[in-house]
Amino acid sequence: MNERRHLLKSLASLGLATPLVSLATPLSQTPSSAPSAQLSALRYRISGPDHFPPSFNPLTGNPLTTRADVVQGIKDLYLPLTPYYSRGGARVRLDMAGAMFDQTAADLEGFARPLWGLAPLAIGGGADFVDWDIFRRGLANGTDPEHTEYWGACTDRDQRMVELAAIGFALTLIPHILWQPQTEQAKRNIAAYLQNAYARSYINNNWMFFRLMIGLGLQSMVEPVDKSLMADYAQQISAYYMGQGWYQDGAFRRADHYVAFAFNFYALIYSRLGSAMPGAERFRQRAKELAPEFIHWFAEDGAALPFGRSLTYRFACASYWSALAFADEPVLPWGQIKGLVLRHLRWWSKQPIAHRDGILSLGYAYPNQQIVETYSSACSPYWAFKVFAFMALPETHPFWTSKEEALPQFNTPATLPHPGMVIFHPGGDSIALCGGQEENKPWMRLGAEKYSKFAYSAHYGFGVETIANQFDAAGLDNMLGFSTDGLHFRVRESNQQVRIADQLIYACWAADEDIRIETWLIPASPWHLRIHRIRSGKTCQVHEGGFAIARNPGDQALQISGASCMQTPTDISGIIDLGSSIRREGRVIESVPNSNLIYPRASIPQLCCTIRPGETILQAAILVLGDPKTGRQAWNQVPTAPSISELEYIIRNRSVAVTLMKN
Repeated sequence: MNERRHLLKSLASLGLATPLVSLATPLSQTPSSAPSAQLSALRYRISGPDHFPPSFNPLTGNPLTTRADVVQGIKDLYLPLTPYYSRGGARVRLDMAGAMFDQTAADLEGFARPLWGLAPLAIGGGADFVDWDIFRRGLANGTDPEHTEYWGACTDRDQRMVELAAIGFALTLIPHILWQPQTEQAKRNIAAYLQNAYARSYINNNWMFFRLMIGLGLQSMVEPVDKSLMADYAQQISAYYMGQGWYQDGAFRRADHYVAFAFNFYALIYSRLGSAMPGAERFRQRAKELAPEFIHWFAEDGAALPFGRSLTYRFACASYWSALAFADEPVLPWGQIKGLVLRHLRWWSKQPIAHRDGILSLGYAYPNQQIVETYSSACSPYWAFKVFAFMALPETHPFWTSKEEALPQFNTPATLPHPGMVIFHPGGDSIALCGGQEENKPWMRLGAEKYSKFAYSAHYGFGVETIANQFDAAGLDNMLGFSTDGLHFRVRESNQQVRIADQLIYACWAADEDIRIETWLIPASPWHLRIHRIRSGKTCQVHEGGFAIARNPGDQALQISGASCMQTPTDISGIIDLGSSIRREGRVIESVPNSNLIYPRASIPQLCCTIRPGETILQAAILVLGDPKTGRQAWNQVPTAPSISELEYIIRNRSVAVTLMKN
């Protein structure tokens, strides 16, 4: 009873307990399914003939500055899903493309993931467009072993656990909508289903938080909860903590957006709704520490740094900031937190991220199956609804009453020793120089491209290699590629050593058993410098790429000995040699269509050479800017490269090992 009272106090302090029923849709007046006229109008606005070129985005035209704007945005994102619910309400099926889990689990994704945003909206007000009866029926039928839409019992490490975290969250926030109206038999089925899932074994990474979220849901249902299981996972999660809010995502050299939109998102939700639960206070304090470093992952216009896996979750990238608001933790001024969330949503409102019927696509800034993971189904993108946790806040909350603020001025590059990055912000971008993380595990699609490039940009994204045996067609943006036969090629996939000093990264890696490389990365805004010392036992072709930019007819290309540059009306990207030990030729390559996350057609400047057995030194300066005039001026002021002996001294005397590389 005391624990239940404590939970209610937590809800009340968030402004959730007293107005719950009054702000949510009255149960006796549940709305019907979305009127077809609203849905038809939305689809027409997205892709109708009077709106050419089509936006392919339900958020198009929404200013996303007020709470009412965001309510409308959630409605416009959610309504396209409504025709695809099954008759029993337990499943949403959008297509028949496969993922690594079964189709039923994919259907459950479509049912559960919107709850990350709809449940907070029901608390804060504005969810009157939601047919909550569908969710009540779906929850009852999906957990009923006798029903044709039964989700199937959870086994160990089951994808269903991912989706039950959203259901546990929703049951904690809105039990009066999802739980209390259920029949006694339905309650027994729901409780039994969640109890079974709660006791199962989860993958030893961010998944362990799913047990904690399910536990919150069971507690809100006044069901027995074995807290020793929560305490066990809380302790195991802590073992992956590196410092400054950063976690290692399991037994892998990986620290990506999951640190923010999984580990610390759940930590803030859990500590707010279950402040007396095992590990809650420790999680809350650690989550607050991430803000001063994670803010560097965002550009002035709201774009996030695309780095790592699961980028098809799109605006979930800002859900950490949303969770800080939900948890009432202003670790930054409220105006800055508000700006980080709303600018991010506005950036996404300008990208063609949906199909013509308004359903979110797989991909990033446009539909693109080539960059998604093996665990992504057609319903997976709706994890993006996690960003709407802040909609639990009423308009009187300081988040809404504060004036939106821009990012602070970043006068010097930020050195992040835990993930192994140095981030700087030329032209309002966010560019991360990266020591390299993922060890290219067999289950990871395109791990080298997602984790081991030398640089990543919020404005220009990154590319993936979609043709494995045509070296001359490889884009290799911000990579160094080696080929001995002109067809197959190798790039950095893992590291033997990574060290970091103030504004300097050093990595030792191998392309294969005969090619060893040492790389130094240095910011020199708006440029950055790369120096490679290669020791090769064989002759091979070597290509090094700069940043990709959008390709258009009439673009101007510079392709000369020692330099390559592409200029468009809006952007400039170039790479220039800084005195390598071998001559390199510049060229601009048109990347394979749909290989870049942001631009379906892109151009990439490269430097190319052939090296012989022995030692080769490659040195280059790389530039990308969204202002061609400033870029041309910078092109005439190329920085010089420091000597390798100077760099070796700094690494030997002033550096530390990147935390991820210690395991």
